[in-house]
Amino acid sequence: MAALAKEISLSPSLNNETEKEIISTLYFGGGTPSILTADDLKFIFTALQKRFEFADDIEITLEANPDDITDEKLEDWKAIGINRLSVGIQSFLEDELKWMNRAHTATESLICIDKIKNAGYDNFSIDLIYGSPLLNDDEWKRNVDQVIEKNIPHISCYALTVEPKTALDKMILLKKKENVDSEKQARQFLLLMKWMEGAGYEHYEISNFAKPGLRSKHNSSYWSGSSYYGFGPSAHSFTGKSRKWNIANNALYITSLQKNIIPFEEEILTATQQLNEYIMTSLRTMEGLDLTLVAEKFGTDAKTKLQAAGKKWEAGEKLKTENQKIVLEGLTPEERKLLQSYVFSRAMRGGVDYTVKVKDALEEQKKKIKQ
Repeated sequence: MAALAKEISLSPSLNNETEKEIISTLYFGGGTPSILTADDLKFIFTALQKRFEFADDIEITLEANPDDITDEKLEDWKAIGINRLSVGIQSFLEDELKWMNRAHTATESLICIDKIKNAGYDNFSIDLIYGSPLLNDDEWKRNVDQVIEKNIPHISCYALTVEPKTALDKMILLKKKENVDSEKQARQFLLLMKWMEGAGYEHYEISNFAKPGLRSKHNSSYWSGSSYYGFGPSAHSFTGKSRKWNIANNALYITSLQKNIIPFEEEILTATQQLNEYIMTSLRTMEGLDLTLVAEKFGTDAKTKLQAAGKKWEAGEKLKTENQKIVLEGLTPEERKLLQSYVFSRAMRGGVDYTVKVKDALEEQKKKIKQ
């Protein structure tokens, strides 16, 4: 804790501000902060408030596991100032939770939501995972129905991803567990879009759905390209023109800060990298890419190229350009990622064949990934 507080106090302004900076969102995540005691959290808050000024309407989110949530902790968190929770439910189905090796049960998933509501939290989010080998479409609907019936204000949904060299990856390689099916994942995502829209949720970002007025301010800032600070081992910071990341080794992190040195690496982004960063984040959102902003920040030439790319890909290909915005629609997360990479990033470097159909572009990118 002392090292974290030291880093916060030593951190230079990302935007060369001389006054105490005002922050509008604060996010405790990247691990399991719900295991911290109330005193631990107060200690961090004190360090942050010495360095920054909190906006009157600041959104303060804490990531929590269902089995960590108790009435006492909820009361403590609220007293400290935490006004939003993000809960790693993952599934309301017992078999799935066991398959994913989660510590909590399906019953705990439901109970923790009731506790959160009873504690007076009107703004909270849960994570759900789709596309696991055990999850058929009917069971996926049962999961989503729980969200709708419980009137959960915000959900983040992710396809199950098998990371290399993880325990799950090894079990799949040894044929002890079934591998994921990308076609099923795509289908379940499209079903999710349909169900959530029907229930009145805004699909405001590719993986996120919210009741009107309850979008995540923190994540929305990230997707709009705002600057942000990251504190702790492996934490990342972003200025719009550069990206920093702390070392991952806990011992080296602590030792360095005992010497008043923040142990980080930094990448200065070129104008093309900055534009690509904006393209990849903005096209995740329902508002899409703002061509007027592109012209202001990157020049009219960049705007013209992107506008031409948008027009070339509009006809029947789930892309529209209107009111100086380019928006991708109806694509799965995998398709969206591949299309962003293939079309728009390469449009700025030339060499894109605009006569190629979207499905062909996606196939080309998939082949490259496999190589």
